[in-house]
Amino acid sequence: MNTSVNHLTVLGAGVLGAQIAWHSAFKGKQVVVYDLFSEALARGQIAHQQYADIYRKDLGASPEQIEQTFARLRYSSDLADAVADAELVIEAVPEIPEIKSQVYRDMAPLLPANCLVATNSSTLLPSQFAEDTGRPDKYCALHFANLIWSMNLAEIMAHASTAEQTLRSITRFAIEIGMIPVPVRKPQNGYVINSLLVPLLTAAQTLVTNGITTPETVDRTYMVMNRGVSMGPFGVIDVVGMKTYYDVTQYWGNLNQDEQALKNADYIKHNFLDQGKLGLQTGSGFYNYPNPAYADPDFLAEPGMEIVDEVVRLTLPH
Repeated sequence: MNTSVNHLTVLGAGVLGAQIAWHSAFKGKQVVVYDLFSEALARGQIAHQQYADIYRKDLGASPEQIEQTFARLRYSSDLADAVADAELVIEAVPEIPEIKSQVYRDMAPLLPANCLVATNSSTLLPSQFAEDTGRPDKYCALHFANLIWSMNLAEIMAHASTAEQTLRSITRFAIEIGMIPVPVRKPQNGYVINSLLVPLLTAAQTLVTNGITTPETVDRTYMVMNRGVSMGPFGVIDVVGMKTYYDVTQYWGNLNQDEQALKNADYIKHNFLDQGKLGLQTGSGFYNYPNPAYADPDFLAEPGMEIVDEVVRLTLPH
């Protein structure tokens, strides 16, 4: 039976949760956005106003499409209310195993009998939480990339008990909202996208944490090496969000007893999280938004002799 998912609940109104909710509503789905914290829901609503502007500008969305998108969105901090009519729940809460497990256990008795559940995690495996959902056969991973409207990838990973019909329904849903399904054949922390991306971001952050060079220099180097890309690693971290990047780095640093990873996490905490700078979400991270330096055409311009003194100053032994 190939029925479409029309009623979606997104758990978590953070960076990617808000994107999934908005884009799904834009594509015609009825969406409830749930978050335990009212301030997070408020930030999600602000983000949706920003996405409306982006969809008008970048996707040519009409005023009617934007109005209809808002009409399909509802916000709730009551979990029972949020999932009451759900045909699919996408979990997008912080990348902290204990938090995800608790959310699933709290939600399990509240779900409609045939509701499917998917995790948006890409660093943690669905097998870690399958039993917590209370419906392991109806559970798998569906991980989206940031900037969902342009990086329209959706990674799909099963676990040992995932039913074939669950994978069919989840894949159909992904296609219905304009995603390119990426099948992950075997369990892998990081899936495909972050197995490529996380080592890059880690290497970049380590260069800055250890004082080797600056974020701007790293991004400029990367963008010159990969002409045509719109941003470098630190622009990506801003888009991903400081909280998500910190949670992932701290978790794996502790798990692997990786001193450098913990130093990187500490750098993010002290320089950004403690200052309320969450990246693109708050308009301030490694760059300031809406006009980050890396988007300026002069960011990659060939320099003149006026930079000689600056290069020498930064290169001399400290």
